[in-house]
Amino acid sequence: MKAMILNAFGGPESFELSEVPKPVPQAGQVLVRVHATSINPLDYQVRRGDYADLVPLPAITGHDVSGVVEAVGPGVTSFVPGDEVWYTPQIFDGPGSYAEYHVAAESIIGKKPPELSHLEAASLTLVGGTVWEALVVRVGLRVGESILVHGGAGGVGHVAIQVAKAMGARVFTTVREANFEFARSLGADVVIDYEKEDYVDAILQETDGHGVDVVFDTIGGNTLARSADALAQLGRVVSIVDIAQPQNLIEAWGKNASYHFVFTRQNRGKLDELSTLIARGQLRPHVGAVYSLADIGLAHALLESLNNGLRGKIAIAVEPQAHLVSVNA
Repeated sequence: MKAMILNAFGGPESFELSEVPKPVPQAGQVLVRVHATSINPLDYQVRRGDYADLVPLPAITGHDVSGVVEAVGPGVTSFVPGDEVWYTPQIFDGPGSYAEYHVAAESIIGKKPPELSHLEAASLTLVGGTVWEALVVRVGLRVGESILVHGGAGGVGHVAIQVAKAMGARVFTTVREANFEFARSLGADVVIDYEKEDYVDAILQETDGHGVDVVFDTIGGNTLARSADALAQLGRVVSIVDIAQPQNLIEAWGKNASYHFVFTRQNRGKLDELSTLIARGQLRPHVGAVYSLADIGLAHALLESLNNGLRGKIAIAVEPQAHLVSVNA
């Protein structure tokens, strides 16, 4: 099979398209022909060596799969060849999704929502699972609460807006002015131009000084410290971003705030919950650009570049005829 191999940590040019043996499913495993995958910040962090101790080289990386079951190992009962499936491979535990075939444990695989193309499904597995764990499992967002989603036009942010809205929350988000209508189309109630407005001032004005109940940090920087100024009493902050430097959280202490840090875990349950929202018409991932397997390096370069103008996710068509969708680059 063809796969993109990472032979050395470095820039987007570090991948090499190679022929490698097709994996064979063992007991409890499923062999999937990968129709699509996608690109996440975690992918370029792995490529440049941020997790070098956890990724032995050479490696097949990648963290999203949408495809069709090719074969099953002994003991598998949930799937048969021909089933359309989606999942996130176990992170830092074996080969990833930048390949024509992938083997995974039956327990982490879900049935692909029929409403989505393979490109759309692959763009949602990791970010969707992350959002579900952050908003539902960790901070327990409730009906009638308010939430600020930092970076609402991004891969995680645009999903978070939709999930939060489906949960009955009032949604604030920070985006560029060019993405106002996009954010509103996802369900955002209040959009804030982070290039021209101070989001803390904007939120305090919109909430009569009360603040929001939850802040979802998808961008990092000084967000952990500054978001406390926009929090209501007993508010919660949830972040999916590494802490690059210590931050002063004295304002969070004054708000009796709680902080949660999420590195998503794989399981079928979260995928099934997302499938329910999709079937209800409450969630739809946005594919902002599509590349081929051979051009994964170019996709990495685009996502990693500042001010890239992307909305949603970059998807990778591993199987060229795999239910492609019209996208805006």
